Amino acid sequence: MSGLTVYEKSTCTTCKELAALLRERGIDFEAVDFHVEPLSEDEIRDLVAKTRAPARDLFRAREPVHAELGLGAREVDDDEAIRLMAEHPALMQRPVVERGDRAVLARPVERALELLG
Repeated sequence: MSGLTVYEKSTCTTCKELAALLRERGIDFEAVDFHVEPLSEDEIRDLVAKTRAPARDLFRAREPVHAELGLGAREVDDDEAIRLMAEHPALMQRPVVERGDRAVLARPVERALELLG
C-alpha cells in the first residue's frame, strides 16, 4: 500500500500513535512535518478540498494563536482560514492523512484507516 502521506508534527503524541498503528499494520507512508516544512496556501487548499469539509474544521482551537486571532468568536471563510494556517502552522490540526483525492483528520488515529478501504 503506498501513496499515503501523513501531515504531522514530530513531537505530537497523536502523530506518534498514528505512525505506530500504520507500522504495526505494515502500511508504508510518507511523513511531512509541516512545522519544519510549512505548507503553502495552495497545498493547504488542496488538502482541505480533499477532506470535503470547511477549512476551519482543521483549526486547532487549543493553540494560543487561535485565541489571539479571536477565531472562536467569529466566522472564518475558507480563504481566510487557509491563509491563517499557512501563516501559523500551529493553527492546523494534526495528523492529517492524505491518499489520492481524499484526506482525513486522523483523530482518533483509526480514522486514517478509512482511506485504505
